[in-house]
Amino acid sequence: MDIGDLLADGGVVLRGGASSKRQALHAVAEAAAATLGLPEDRIMDALLEREALGSTGLGSGVAVPHARLVGVDRVSAVFMRLETPVAYGSVDDRPVDLIFALFAPPRDGAGHLRALAAISRALRAPEMREQLRQARTPDAIRALFVRDGAPATAA
Repeated sequence: MDIGDLLADGGVVLRGGASSKRQALHAVAEAAAATLGLPEDRIMDALLEREALGSTGLGSGVAVPHARLVGVDRVSAVFMRLETPVAYGSVDDRPVDLIFALFAPPRDGAGHLRALAAISRALRAPEMREQLRQARTPDAIRALFVRDGAPATAA
């Protein structure tokens, strides 16, 4: 799976910061609304509903919030890098600065799970996290995900 293909146009956002997990999720919902063409409040509600089941903070400064949404026709994603990490309730209690939000159609369970697995694998690599933190532009970040996804599609 090519992770770069999941990122919608305009789906990579570099943001100064957020003061809380809720504010970070709101920024993600705002970016997703612009790329998916869905109401921001509906996206935010879906993200919060999923977070209520348990934190999507994976550790090492990474979170992968995700939701299934009516109106999404294929698995899509938004990546946001925060300049100032926020407390997120991650498994390692470290604040989060890398957020890869995933959105899927309600009935696409298999595609949703494959995308979650690919994203989790990519973001588990310390080198990848460091490159994402050092990248200066949205295009540079997208290129990292395209490059990372290439070996997985060839396998």
